[in-house]
Amino acid sequence: MKKKSRRRSFIITREIVAVILASIIIIPAMGQNITMAQEQKSIQLSKPQIAGNPLMEVLAKRSSSREFSSEPLPENILSNMLWAASGINRPDSGKRTAPTAMNKQEIDIYVATKDGLYLYEAKSHSLKMIVAGDLRGLTGKQDFVKEAAVNLIYVADYSRMGSASDKELYAAADTGFISENVYLYCTSAGLATVVRAYIDKPTLSKAMKLRADQKIILAQSVGYPKRGR
Repeated sequence: MKKKSRRRSFIITREIVAVILASIIIIPAMGQNITMAQEQKSIQLSKPQIAGNPLMEVLAKRSSSREFSSEPLPENILSNMLWAASGINRPDSGKRTAPTAMNKQEIDIYVATKDGLYLYEAKSHSLKMIVAGDLRGLTGKQDFVKEAAVNLIYVADYSRMGSASDKELYAAADTGFISENVYLYCTSAGLATVVRAYIDKPTLSKAMKLRADQKIILAQSVGYPKRGR
């Protein structure tokens, strides 16, 4: 009886040790997976397709629209639009499709979708997640902003402008160049868009986790036109 008891005790002890060892191995692995999932917040955009309709035809059709379908935009459309907005078109110098005063490149484009808020990084042509969750409703005071697949928020980073005078003027002008690029691309691609200033900027800035020297200038809704329009 004693031998059987000792054997059973040995088996139980061995099973306990196995469980402990497994937990030592599995728990770090699980932690690594979670960390990897957290790190996978960047989206590498596909190479932009540099083709489209003739400029004069696009200018003739350019317009604003406030009626949007809720259909999401494909990744390649988002890639093309962001490159058109302010992507790098001269890799040797890092200069963009839109000019900025003294080439300060102070305007950042934030992209609000139903999945989260992203920052467009032109150098890598990628999107970096800033906030998980749907912030589209905070990007403007009009009801339609919640329906548009994408809302772009143009943010001026004054820290990049150094001692430049008239920072607000330059930032506003530079945002205008970018937003018009988006207009032209949307017209060429058959998308609806409208640029907006009716925004609760303090609330949105807080949700976006902006610094004191980062200022929201404008926002722009983009999506497929509402059906029947």
